[in-house]
Amino acid sequence: MNYLAHLLLSGEDYQIALGNFMGDFVKGKDFENYPDRIKTGILLHREIDRYTDSHDVVKQSKDRLREKYRHYSGVIIDVFYDHFLANSFQAYTQEPLHEFVMRHYQNLETNSQVLPARAQNMLEYMVRGNWLENYKELRGIQKTLTGMSRRTKFNSLMDQAIIELTTYHQQFADEFAAFFPDIQAHATQYRKDLVNSH
Repeated sequence: MNYLAHLLLSGEDYQIALGNFMGDFVKGKDFENYPDRIKTGILLHREIDRYTDSHDVVKQSKDRLREKYRHYSGVIIDVFYDHFLANSFQAYTQEPLHEFVMRHYQNLETNSQVLPARAQNMLEYMVRGNWLENYKELRGIQKTLTGMSRRTKFNSLMDQAIIELTTYHQQFADEFAAFFPDIQAHATQYRKDLVNSH
């Protein structure tokens, strides 16, 4: 799951959303340095990634890309799934995409001093380019994949993955629709369990 999904799966707690957003930038036991609700968000982020990677439907999506993109196939599927989430957003929440995105940009910017430096830097580009809303458009996905491709050490070919997205658009859309209610239910329960354990 990419940034849009991680924020949606955080529920209504802004501190949990903050932790979930920074999840990729906090390694090992460093999460213990944060307040409880941010810590919950970081752990939620890790659980979302673990659950997603082990889900049979997601494996189907990744298998379609594996031969060409190898271990980058999972990263690409994360971006593809945010594209489908952006385009079917109100199937999963009452709030319009634009309002949701603006609300979370504001929260992240207001609390940016809590974010690790690399997350702060990325947030600046994300807001300026309105990545989260632009996931709706194929050109927004192309821009994201190209940016990610530039940041990889090896020639990942991720900038070419828009070809597979357009070729197998319906298959990926069907797989996302089969998967997302499962991760929504799992993340909701996991989040409640973590909050109740504090």
